[in-house]
Amino acid sequence: MTSQVVIQMAKDLKKASLKNNAPIWAKLAQYALKPSVARRKINLYKIGQLTKDNDTIVFPGKILGTGSLPHKITISSFSISESAADKITKSGGKLISFSDLIAKNPTGKGVVFLG
Repeated sequence: MTSQVVIQMAKDLKKASLKNNAPIWAKLAQYALKPSVARRKINLYKIGQLTKDNDTIVFPGKILGTGSLPHKITISSFSISESAADKITKSGGKLISFSDLIAKNPTGKGVVFLG
């Protein structure tokens, strides 16, 4: 069963996709409505390998704290472990909500979709 918060987030993402002609938000809305067991997980170590300094990242799953982050990034995800959040902020990075991410990047340009 999908929570009302997730359903509302998916609606907001779909609206942002239509309003800004940005397919990235529609794709993220599809991932949000999938069952939680189908969601992906990624470690900070892997994020560090796939990204570069000052990237803006969106990940449709859970971020785990294994490894370290060698550079600063701005990231938004469905879920994040406490240790991962600490390591991201200590490396100079930021955690932002999907609504803030859409406000800063309405068309999705410059946002790296991991997943």
